[in-house]
Amino acid sequence: MKRLLYRWFHSFSAFQYRLDRRFTRAGSLALSVLGAAVVIGLDTNRTVGYQIFTLVLALVIISVASSLVFRGRFSARRVLPRFASVGVPLSYRVTIANRTSRRQDGLVLIEELTDPRPSFEEFATAHEPGEERRNWFDRQVGYPRWAWLVAQKRGAVVTPRPLPPLAAASETEVAVEITPLRRGYVRFKGLTIGRPDPLGLVLAFKTIPLPQSLLVLPKRYPMPQIQLPGGRKYQPGGVALASSVGDSEEFVSLRDYRAGDPMRRIHWKSWARVGRPVVKEYHDEFFVRHALVLDTFTGHRGDVAFEDAVSVAGSIAVSMQTQESLLDLMFVGPEAYCFTAGRGVGHTDGLLEVLACVAPCRDKPFRALHRAVVERHASLSGCVCVLLGWDDARQEFIRHLEVLGTPTHVFVVGEPGTLDALPPDVHPLEVGRIGEGLARR
Repeated sequence: MKRLLYRWFHSFSAFQYRLDRRFTRAGSLALSVLGAAVVIGLDTNRTVGYQIFTLVLALVIISVASSLVFRGRFSARRVLPRFASVGVPLSYRVTIANRTSRRQDGLVLIEELTDPRPSFEEFATAHEPGEERRNWFDRQVGYPRWAWLVAQKRGAVVTPRPLPPLAAASETEVAVEITPLRRGYVRFKGLTIGRPDPLGLVLAFKTIPLPQSLLVLPKRYPMPQIQLPGGRKYQPGGVALASSVGDSEEFVSLRDYRAGDPMRRIHWKSWARVGRPVVKEYHDEFFVRHALVLDTFTGHRGDVAFEDAVSVAGSIAVSMQTQESLLDLMFVGPEAYCFTAGRGVGHTDGLLEVLACVAPCRDKPFRALHRAVVERHASLSGCVCVLLGWDDARQEFIRHLEVLGTPTHVFVVGEPGTLDALPPDVHPLEVGRIGEGLARR
């Protein structure tokens, strides 16, 4: 039954999408008149609704038939910015070239994005926020869940752009506005050039394949800078080692080999030149290094609290000063990740790029994040934690950091009514009011 409902929703959404794209506003009005005429014209002895139906139907059929003849040939080039941000409209340039020998008037530019319809597995396993409060019929049929999934997967809203008249064998450049709706990649499939029929009811289409993608960064909120009391910490290998995943370090000089030096530090070219073992010596430094810990342990994809937590992490990353310190973004996905910015190692834009694509972790316990952070505590001057709850596992994590002497700043993101029992030194952030919560921190 669920698979049958899914197929029906899938087909109905495709039909509705094509209908909305193909008919102009006048065409949609004509379809509404057709529907009304069917209702009021059932009794042909009492009304003349059937005559209105016949007339409007004939106009729609003529418009559809004339839209099938569109001999335009076009090429296009799209220039996208490097980044976008959730909810912030931006413009980009599109160049359209008319490859025919006749002037083209009344055209409209329509962007083609990837299909937002969910797969059957997503539809069957998804949980719409607040679904338990819906009536029995909606829960069993699942259309509200389908509509919610489509809205979640729709990457952006792109406003159709009327084109100026295109002279024969010429090109023009127009600005197109896009409003990203979610973080991650917005993927473009192509461009469609639409031309209305002479009656202005139906659009004829020419589609130009033009795949591209645009990375959308998470929403950020203005907030005061966080001041952590931790001082400088010893960083073995200096800044170069602090920024690397492997064992690269900050080179200082060469010296003779001493017993116990690792083989990987031998400088083979110098050994060949002087005839005795020579090793590379590295420099250790003390400097400030903070961790930004993001809790990714949520039960289902599309969790509003999780999306708000990602936005909070992005806001914190932007607000922290990293010219003279390092900032480690730490979270758990398929494995434990640590990305570093600051002190010439990388810009916070790099952390925002990572946050744009971070996904919930559903196959590991919270202990995995606990362990990953504690393993690095010796090099951390302080820790900012963005959590999705205040259960025993998360409380134990914060207590452990405090016992180790690591200054912590804790934010907990949750639904209204779930943040009342937090300690005074933990900052509650209510879903839907994140900006207010960060502003009064």
